[in-house]
Amino acid sequence: MARQAAIVASGHKRKALFRSAGVRFALIYAAVFGLSAFVLAIALWYSTLGLLQRQVQNTIHSDSQALLEHEALGGLPALEAAIHDRLANDSDPDGIYLLMSASGQLLAGNLDHWPAGLERDNVWYELPVNRQGVSSIALLQVKPLPGGDKLLVGRDVRARLKLRNVLRAGLIWAASLMIALGVLGALLIRSLFRRTIRDIAATTSAIAKGDISRRVPVSGIGDEFDELAITINDMLDRIARLMDGVRQVSNAIAHDLRTPVTRARTKLEDASLHARSEDELRAAIERAIQDLDGIVSVFDALLRISEIEAGSRRAAFAPIDLSSVLIDLDELYRAVAEEKQIVLHTEIAKPLMVLADRDLIQQAVVNLLENALKFSDSMTVINFSASVADGIVQIVVADRGPGIAEKDRARATERFFRGEAARSTAGSGLGLALVMAVTQLHNGTLHLHENHPGLRAVISLPAYKPQKGK
Repeated sequence: MARQAAIVASGHKRKALFRSAGVRFALIYAAVFGLSAFVLAIALWYSTLGLLQRQVQNTIHSDSQALLEHEALGGLPALEAAIHDRLANDSDPDGIYLLMSASGQLLAGNLDHWPAGLERDNVWYELPVNRQGVSSIALLQVKPLPGGDKLLVGRDVRARLKLRNVLRAGLIWAASLMIALGVLGALLIRSLFRRTIRDIAATTSAIAKGDISRRVPVSGIGDEFDELAITINDMLDRIARLMDGVRQVSNAIAHDLRTPVTRARTKLEDASLHARSEDELRAAIERAIQDLDGIVSVFDALLRISEIEAGSRRAAFAPIDLSSVLIDLDELYRAVAEEKQIVLHTEIAKPLMVLADRDLIQQAVVNLLENALKFSDSMTVINFSASVADGIVQIVVADRGPGIAEKDRARATERFFRGEAARSTAGSGLGLALVMAVTQLHNGTLHLHENHPGLRAVISLPAYKPQKGK
């Protein structure tokens, strides 16, 4: 039973091994590397041997043509003399010649007998021969002569065979080295793959257990694995910010809504205990309803911001000219400013084409104008301008109020955040959060600057450029 269990466990281990992505990538790499090396070796083998074969064949062909020219000029005596001269000078020690008459008599040459198997003329044969008592391998070709005589010309190719053996041994060693390198490369790839996946798995496991600060290590090489790690870390940073935002919003809701809820409850409780008439009771209920309406408005604003951040309003995007929207807002809030004895100075360029949701952009600008009016004293100036430059539409609202402290500007767009200067005024701390959500939905930016004194809020949106042919 123990042996069977061990066999089963070994089988499961092998299956798990081949299910590993790292093993599969390593095997694919090794297979591709090995196949490439094999094809290269075969190509080198055949190209080298083919070149040697062609060189020998060209030499034999040239020699045959020269001998046939002797026969054409002087007949068999001239051909015999040419063969004897070649053998006597020993100019080509690998040369093989044999002249045989139509009756089968050997007239000249350096072979002991006519080799067996030479049945066809002008065909290449590679056969064992006996040349002057020495056995060798020769590449041969038979040339027919007038009258039935035959001329055999060839070359001893033992040197070529030795070279082929050397090449074969070299290719075997090269193939062995390539296999070793392929296996080594596969192991390195598997190790690199496993290390990267292990780092990612360890990071995600730690985060799943609650350690949101963990990040995937970056080697600094700048390769694709680093790009993957940086992308994952950016995603984790974004998740951490969102989770922190959720915690802050939860705390802010619990803190900021506790006061109006407690106030409404206190008013109702006081009325139930001390109201002496129906009118007093009704008045207390109305005051409590006003407090509860304020709470409902806060939740409506939160839901609106969430809806904007989710991108569900993109379906309402259309090319619009913002100048007409901003001019309407200028006319509306100019009257409000005059009532507070505030000067609203407006400069709006035309046209200001953007791809946007008209209602959302209008709500964002309204929030900035209302904040500016809320925090501005009488006899001050609010600058309201809009322009386009370098493909960017900028909407600017600048007041002369208390502004936002530099240390608070980074958090000013957080939900429910209120600076020291705003704590004594009515509001929920959601106005700039909504403006930020709207600008991000439109691929824009919101920047808050010091206006010396006051606050200068700048919304930047990409200008709309109609496509040609539309």
